[in-house]
Parts: sequence; structure tokens; C-alpha cells
Amino acid sequence: MSAILNFERSPLPFEKMKALLPTAKKLYQEASPFPHIVFDDFFDTEVTEKVLSEFPGKNDIDWIDYYDGNQVKLANENEENIGAFTRYVLYSLNSSTFLKFLEELVEIPDLLSDSSFRGGGLHNISRGGKLGIHVDFNKHQKYDLDRRLNLLLYLNKDWEEEFGGHIEFWDREMKQCVKKVLPIFNRMVIFTTTATSFHGHPDPLNCPPDRSRISLALYYYTVGQEERGTTHSTLFRIRPGEKEESPNKIKIKKFFHRFSSKMKK
Repeated sequence: MSAILNFERSPLPFEKMKALLPTAKKLYQEASPFPHIVFDDFFDTEVTEKVLSEFPGKNDIDWIDYYDGNQVKLANENEENIGAFTRYVLYSLNSSTFLKFLEELVEIPDLLSDSSFRGGGLHNISRGGKLGIHVDFNKHQKYDLDRRLNLLLYLNKDWEEEFGGHIEFWDREMKQCVKKVLPIFNRMVIFTTTATSFHGHPDPLNCPPDRSRISLALYYYTVGQEERGTTHSTLFRIRPGEKEESPNKIKIKKFFHRFSSKMKK
């Protein structure tokens, strides 16, 4: 067994991180419609293969089930439901070493990680699921910290274009999608979160019934930020030409969704 898988060496690719920074810093700041970057094969393959092997199925743990007119997804932020090696990777991405890398990459000083994985951890979206275009909650209520940065690590092997599930980045006026990123295996996406960093995967997932769109999610904070504004939860936005579902229709769909989920367990 390798030193990494045996917990004898960090899963972080230190030399690669150093090599990436000079070019990545410029790409990050110049990216449109808001600062972001996509790293392919950031981790050694053995790291992401091991995380994938530990990833729980939709009936393996007690997931948080998000279901309404804007989102259909499962999430888990409870460490007890996360495999030992996956926790090792998450801790590494929350470490001071990785925070220093992020600070230089995104040019935001004094970043703080979140040991509670609030809203993050494991994400799992099955066929037909989606996450509407939105901006994220901007305040960690428990720690009174301001959210600044998102990191997503996708774990979808042999993921085809027609499966969908692209994360979309929209312009600040919500007039058009500027960039779409396919959630393929060992692809890391990092982006700055502000009041206008509109993103999501708004079209229902079209993968085979036995597949799902899975990822790790981590969020980073500071004490105060330039764009504080009013504290808010996740704010969803409607795309041009898209109709918002009525509250009654959402309630009916949610009822049948929960009933169906209980029957399958």
C-alpha cells in the first residue's frame, strides 16, 4: 500500500501546487464571469480512487434531502457518515498548508476553513436532480464568518457530455450562462463567492438510473469582507424564459418525493 493510502504522507500534491501557482493566479483573476479556476487531475489518481470507493450510496447513510422547486439533491456534512480516508482528504483541504495555497491563488488574505463542513461535505445528485442557479449563503451563522470561496471536487468516472450536470457560471445580470464545466472525475473547481457569483446546475440530470453526480464540497471564510451586505441564506434566481413553480405544486411534489423515498428504504 502506498504511503498516502497508509496515512503516512499527505494526500496534497505539494510540488504540483507550487508549480501551478504562477500561471493559475493570473487565470483565476482574469476568469469570467467571476474569478474561478478549473484544475484537472489535481490529486494523484490513487487519492480520488480511494475517496470514490468510500463514497456512500443514496441508501447507505442518512442524507440531508433537499427537495423543492429549486433543488433536488442529497448532502451530508456529518463526519460519522464519511469514510476515514475521505476525512483525511477533507482535513488536508482544511489545513493551514492548503489555506496558504488558496490565499496566494485567489488573493484573499486570512482565509479560514470550516471544520463543521456547513452545507458542504458530500454531495450526491441522482438522475432528474438539479441545483438551480443561485448565490450561496453569505454568513456562517455558528462562527459569524463571511463566506468567500467554494471548492468542489468531482468524482464522476466516465462521465459523458450528454449526462449533463455541468456547473454553470452566469453573468451578474442573470442574462446568460458564460461558462459550463462538466463534473468529471478528479476535476476541482474553485471560485469566489459574492452577491453576484451566480452558479448552479439548473437542468435535470440525464445520467443512467444507476449513476449519480457526486462531489466533495468545501467552503472558506474570512472575518469580514469587502461586500458584506445583508445576511442571507441561499438565494435562487430564475433564468430568462424560466417559470417559477407555485408553492402548492412544490408542496405536492415534495410530499410524493418523501413518500417515494420512504418506500424505497
